[in-house]
Amino acid sequence: MPFEKKRGKKRLINSIHNSLAGLVNALLTEDAFRQLFVIDSILLIIAFFLDITKIERLLLISSCFLLLVVELLNTAIETVVDRISLDIHPLSKRAKDLGGAAQLVTVVMTIIIWLVIIF
Repeated sequence: MPFEKKRGKKRLINSIHNSLAGLVNALLTEDAFRQLFVIDSILLIIAFFLDITKIERLLLISSCFLLLVVELLNTAIETVVDRISLDIHPLSKRAKDLGGAAQLVTVVMTIIIWLVIIF
């Protein structure tokens, strides 16, 4: 019997449930995600108290959320690579390094955005 995909409201509810489960899992198991979550929470509070334009505030807020998104994707890449094999392999290292590089680029971008807007 082939697997039947959920449709309509059931699919949406199931998708939201799975997404929230992933978010909770990341908060409970990933130190880097937890650290970014705390830093982003502080930055978001600061963003609402700064005397800046709405567009500048939107850029600050967006950069914070992008940090979390890229960290989740990086964690997903690392998880899949580890699922395939824990053996050290050049392609596994490359995939993990590229995920880490994406996170580094996002961190640098966020720092630049915050510095340019604040100063």
